Amino acid sequence: MTERKVMLIFGHGYTATVLSRQLLARGWRVIGTTRDESRLDEMRDLGVEGRIWPGTDVAPDISEATHILQSIAPNEQGDPVLRQLGGLIAERGVGLQWLGYLSTTAVYGDHQGGWVDEETPPSPATRRGQWRVAAEGAWQELATSNGLPLHIFRLAGIYGPGRGPFAKIRAGTARRIIKQNQVFSRIHVEDIAQVLLASIARPDPGAIYNVCDDEAAPPQDVIGRAADLLGLPVPPAEDFETAEMSPMARSFYAESKRVRNDRIKNELGVKLIYPSYREGLAALLKQTQP
Repeated sequence: MTERKVMLIFGHGYTATVLSRQLLARGWRVIGTTRDESRLDEMRDLGVEGRIWPGTDVAPDISEATHILQSIAPNEQGDPVLRQLGGLIAERGVGLQWLGYLSTTAVYGDHQGGWVDEETPPSPATRRGQWRVAAEGAWQELATSNGLPLHIFRLAGIYGPGRGPFAKIRAGTARRIIKQNQVFSRIHVEDIAQVLLASIARPDPGAIYNVCDDEAAPPQDVIGRAADLLGLPVPPAEDFETAEMSPMARSFYAESKRVRNDRIKNELGVKLIYPSYREGLAALLKQTQP
């Protein structure tokens, strides 16, 4: 009898929900953690076994998991899962078939629009990026010391259903901030799930993957394209230097780079569903139209 696969997801949020649908359809058991009790019903309706964590003893879940995905962001204290549960995960050892860590392309820092790939040394320009580099290193150390099948996924800016520019454009609150030579890489949430499934099917412990689409683009181009699709006026251009922005919003413009995604294609055989924001936006609009 084939062992039933069990995925334990720390931080069962937006990306994890899309992945869980795919896993459940394949007969997996999925356990997910959340800090928000109001999400437990939603997770249950999906078919996911919800756990409040921190707050619930997840040691039995770790011992039963064949696969673990960590998607909770680190902070100044480090990675919360590693800090509180690293020893238990290490003890799982050879019983764990796959361990995934969701990181970010922010680890590369600013390359003034130049190209980066998985071999580019991390050089984060923001505190969030620095925390990610530290968390990646800590997971790698745990994996190396305990023979854990760690895979790191550096995600570009995530978009998808419920996370697109259309609502802001319809509401008249979308902004086209112009900064010379500024480009961002993006990835549709369905393509993230596709990459994770491909890695699960073809484990390569120690591997690092950039998860992004084929076209890094200026943010104003994406807003303009979305407005055109809606048949609404393109928001006026605002100069980055003089635009009123929160420190958090401004920090996203501290880095400009183009991220290569050859590895997910060549090593995992991934063919992107949405190779650029154009296909992604067109699909989102169809999904939101009555």
